[in-house]
Amino acid sequence: MEIKEKIIHLKDELIQLRRDFHKYPELGFKEYRTSKIVADYLEKCGLKVTKGIAQTGVVALLKGSAPGPTLLLRADMDALPIQEKNDIPYKSINNGIMHACGHDAHTAILLVAAKILSDCKEKIKGNIKFVFQPNEEIGGAKLMIEQGILEKPQVNAAMALHLWTPLESGIIGVEAGPITGTLDIFHLTIKGEGGHTGYPDKAVDPIIASANIIQNIQTIQTREISALKPTIIMFTKIISGIKTNIIPDTVSLEGTIRYFCSQKGKETETLHQKFKRIVEANCHSYRTKFQLEFCNENQSVINDGNMTKLVINTAEEVLGYHDKIIPYLSIAGEDFSEFSETVPSVFYFVGSGNREKESHYPHHNPRFNIDEDTMLTGVEMHILSAFNFFRKNCC
Repeated sequence: MEIKEKIIHLKDELIQLRRDFHKYPELGFKEYRTSKIVADYLEKCGLKVTKGIAQTGVVALLKGSAPGPTLLLRADMDALPIQEKNDIPYKSINNGIMHACGHDAHTAILLVAAKILSDCKEKIKGNIKFVFQPNEEIGGAKLMIEQGILEKPQVNAAMALHLWTPLESGIIGVEAGPITGTLDIFHLTIKGEGGHTGYPDKAVDPIIASANIIQNIQTIQTREISALKPTIIMFTKIISGIKTNIIPDTVSLEGTIRYFCSQKGKETETLHQKFKRIVEANCHSYRTKFQLEFCNENQSVINDGNMTKLVINTAEEVLGYHDKIIPYLSIAGEDFSEFSETVPSVFYFVGSGNREKESHYPHHNPRFNIDEDTMLTGVEMHILSAFNFFRKNCC
């Protein structure tokens, strides 16, 4: 049976796995049910399985028919703190938790790929590590690497895919170099002096200072950075006040900064300096004080040139034509960057947007869903990319 036939034969199982994960979503580092299903499935495939890495992570090792390099294939398992609004039979039953980013599908895709690849050991000259990662949203990859998943045997290359509703179904997006954005989190506290709203002159109002900071920070993106270097600064959390007639002492502001970074640290430092300068100037104008902290969550995923070519060649084989393979990058953050900093890696997007199937909503939206037919493409991409990797590195 050919690979495509094997995948089609397992389509119902693939969809059932994905819908089960979707119905029972779990937040990062709490994927207990998910990881048990994953580990049990992989053990039934005859693979050597290691559980409990980075709390809920699972790694399975497939040893091929001969010695050779080790390829890592990764899927993320965590859901998001979002209340689902889809009216579907497999709607999340966990209140306030939803698979709104496609990780349920990524997990199902890699499981089925592992099942098929485990039956094709004779074609593999080396090893494959199937990595099922917890908490992609914040720090799961780094913790797994710190706990040794790139060793014994040593990983030589890594791959991951992401189903992507901004791309139409049938399209694969990939290119070499930075392909996802660096993600920084900021925590800003503006300190004033509280008072009575009837006597604002007797207080120092941190709200008016905060409002101007929010407005003026936007000039960094439009006036201080080239339009050829996309940068997004978003204020997403504002906390202040206890009563309508009381001027508060403080305002707490949090948000994200996203940008592409090809050299770790250089762009970050300059951007942070610009941010601080505007905060400092506004606080001086409004007689307030401030505390500002930055925290990096993800660096940019940087695709290796040779690994990218391998994926493009595989995509041509899977899709049967070239015009549906496009250069594509996203400023969204992705902690697969931890792998790409360490070994030659490639991360790519499999289009899953289909308005007729109502899978056109953006990621992290309560109506997010995927075109499940595109999961078949994902399985085939994993399998054929692995074959092509070993053919290239072992011949």
